[in-house]
Amino acid sequence: MNKTITFGCILAAATFLTACSEKKKSDNIITKKEVKKAPSAPVRMQEYNQTIDIELAGSQLTCFIHRMPNDSLDNVKDETGQPYVDNVIELNITRTDGSVFFKKTFTKKSFDSFIDDDYRKTGILEGLVFDKNEGNVLRFAASVSHPNTDEYIPLLVKIDRKGNMTIERDTNLDTNSNDDEEEV
Repeated sequence: MNKTITFGCILAAATFLTACSEKKKSDNIITKKEVKKAPSAPVRMQEYNQTIDIELAGSQLTCFIHRMPNDSLDNVKDETGQPYVDNVIELNITRTDGSVFFKKTFTKKSFDSFIDDDYRKTGILEGLVFDKNEGNVLRFAASVSHPNTDEYIPLLVKIDRKGNMTIERDTNLDTNSNDDEEEV
């Protein structure tokens, strides 16, 4: 009986020590290796056309805007290496008799002095749209953006009644919050 008790105590002690001992942790970490997706063919924006009749200093004008991807311009790449085709935008403003009041083809380079090196390297000319008539000046909103993001540099293209053009950065944010409403 003594042997049975001794054997039982040894067995209980061995079980206790085995259960309470700390298991050695492995330094092996198993994860899936991220496979970098190869860039696909260059992404092209859709062509865009806008035709609008406007008045400037008492004269009726028709404004044509045409945006199109241009393969002759350098492609830009995003942070994943995906290439994008840059755009050109043609602005043509004609009088009612069909004569040309203003005509210009814009590229990202047209806005070079208003963008930084990052946008020169990784940005595309995204858009140009008629904004409003400010008395004797036609105002157009333009943007150079990082493709497929909400990051862009807002620009203003202004054309006066003599057909002279100026470009500037748009520093006014258009927000429709309640703070902008007039108090009653």
